[in-house]
Amino acid sequence: MIKKYSVLICVIISVTFIVIATTVYPGGSILDKNSTGFIWSQNFISNLFADKAINGSANPSRIWAFIGMAFHSVSYGIFSFNSSKKVPSKHASNVLKYAGIANILFSFLIVTPLHDLMIIISSTLSLLGLFYLTIFILKTKLHLLKVACIVCLLIFYYTLFLYGYGNWALLAIMQKVSFICSMILVLAIEYFTKPEDFKLVTTSQTKVT
Repeated sequence: MIKKYSVLICVIISVTFIVIATTVYPGGSILDKNSTGFIWSQNFISNLFADKAINGSANPSRIWAFIGMAFHSVSYGIFSFNSSKKVPSKHASNVLKYAGIANILFSFLIVTPLHDLMIIISSTLSLLGLFYLTIFILKTKLHLLKVACIVCLLIFYYTLFLYGYGNWALLAIMQKVSFICSMILVLAIEYFTKPEDFKLVTTSQTKVT
C-alpha cells in the first residue's frame, strides 16, 4: 500500500512542510523588504531556504523548507522511475529513469548556494522527462492528459522565460502556478495511467504498417 501511494505520500508531506515554512517566514519580499510574513504573490519559495529572511531576521522556515524540498525531490524521482516502466520504448524508458534519479539530487541542491545552477540543471531534466511523456501521451487515447501535458509544458517554458528575462514580480506568481500544475500532472499520470494505455500506441501502429 505504501509503495503504491509513495508518490502521493511524498507530495502531501512536501506540500505540508513547505506550507509550514511559509507560516514561520519572518518577512521581506522582492517588492518590500520590510513586509511581514511570506506573501505568495511576492516571495519566492527559494526565500524559505536562506539563512536570513529578506528583512534581515533569522529565518526559522529554513529547516521546514529543506524537509519539504527533500520529499518533493524524492516524489519526482519515484514518479519518473514508475513512468519509465509504462512507456514501450526502451530508450525513452532509460531517459525517464536515469534523468529522474539524477534529478533527485539536483532538485534538492536548489536549497544550497548553488541554487541558480541547480535550477538550470533540474529544470532541463524535468522538461526532458515531461517532453518524453508528452510525446507518448499524445499518441494514446488519454485526451484530457494530452491537453494537461501541453498546458503544463507551456506554463513551464513561460516560467523559465520569465526567469531568464528577469521579470521577478510576475515570476513569483508563475513559480507557484508552475509548481501546482506540474504536481497535479504528476499525480494524474502516476495514478490514472497504466502500461496498457501506452502499449495501445504500439499495437495500433503495428496494424497500420
